[in-house]
Amino acid sequence: MGTQDNEQTATTGRRTLLGAAVLGAGGVLGLSGQAAAAGGGHGGGGLNSLPKPTIIGHRGASGYRPEHTLGSYQLALDLGADIVEAGDLVPTRDGHLVCRHEPEIGGTTDVASRPEFAGRRKTKLLDGVATTGWFTEDFTLAELKTLRATERIPANRPHNTLYDGRWAIPTFEEVLAWQDEQTRRRGRQVWIYPELKHPTYFREQGLGLEERVAKVLRRHGKDRRDSPVILQSFEPTSVQRMDKLVGNPLVVLLSGAAGRPWDFERTGDPRTVADLVTPAGLREIATYAQGIGPTLDLVIPKDAAGRLTTPTTLVRDAHKAGLLLHPYTMRNENPFLPAEFRKGTDPDAYGDVFGAYRAYFATGIDGVFTDNPDTGLLARQDFVNR
Repeated sequence: MGTQDNEQTATTGRRTLLGAAVLGAGGVLGLSGQAAAAGGGHGGGGLNSLPKPTIIGHRGASGYRPEHTLGSYQLALDLGADIVEAGDLVPTRDGHLVCRHEPEIGGTTDVASRPEFAGRRKTKLLDGVATTGWFTEDFTLAELKTLRATERIPANRPHNTLYDGRWAIPTFEEVLAWQDEQTRRRGRQVWIYPELKHPTYFREQGLGLEERVAKVLRRHGKDRRDSPVILQSFEPTSVQRMDKLVGNPLVVLLSGAAGRPWDFERTGDPRTVADLVTPAGLREIATYAQGIGPTLDLVIPKDAAGRLTTPTTLVRDAHKAGLLLHPYTMRNENPFLPAEFRKGTDPDAYGDVFGAYRAYFATGIDGVFTDNPDTGLLARQDFVNR
């Protein structure tokens, strides 16, 4: 089969899967038998009201639309996601919170093509890494609103470039208003899962995130334990600070075992992620958070060939400490899958993602972040029905 045939097959497969999910998503979320027993339906009651395994739309439905746009968030809901990760929160120069994957926006907006902003291009140390581009903290909100969002990984998702330029950068205020509108329109509570990005980096610039996020949540009446807003961060001290400011469910994100949170670097705390995922480390996290968001490799490591090995004890240990686990990130495309689930070498082609879901769901995780919520819902349905 030639390259063009492969591309057509991959595209057809995507359309078939997407169509099946649109037809079936309501049924998955409406199951009253096994699925309900696995975690309940949507509604009040806080975290326990969410189905399990919970399907979290990673930056929306970013497998199909440019991430962190209202279009991506909307599609995630339309496809049936239980929660939408609406908001990687970064500040503007004038203190507003906007939704971008990183403060550097050269790869997710059209700023590089805007001559009026050519002089804003800089090299900064972002969590100790020299990063060159355009940064949200160097723009006012009004200036950022003139930019348009673009696809972040066009090499893997050329189909998403169709939507380049369609949406503006949303603010956190706009996301909360959208959440309320969608809750009314759909007749069920819509959940969001914002992340505080690089809080130490911004605090050192006088743009502390935690107080700003808490203020916005209080203004919208969404700062309580049963509020449908889960907050997350890779920096444990930021989560601890949020625990003192709001009542929302909180999650500590965890990178690779050898990694060290940047706030630990700055304060001289010698611990690494490996220390945080020990039983003692998890018990400490449980004193100020309700869950962890580990990379999938912390749940099932890979060998040198990229194949899955034996699951760790993380799920068992976290549950024993009373913590939920929402690992990241499931994606359909070959490069993002464990080696044994890849099909061919085309980076835009889908592999056996359902096989990968089965392996991860079998560990007992409580949910998963996914760029393709429709695929995650079908995988959950298969898992629950088994």
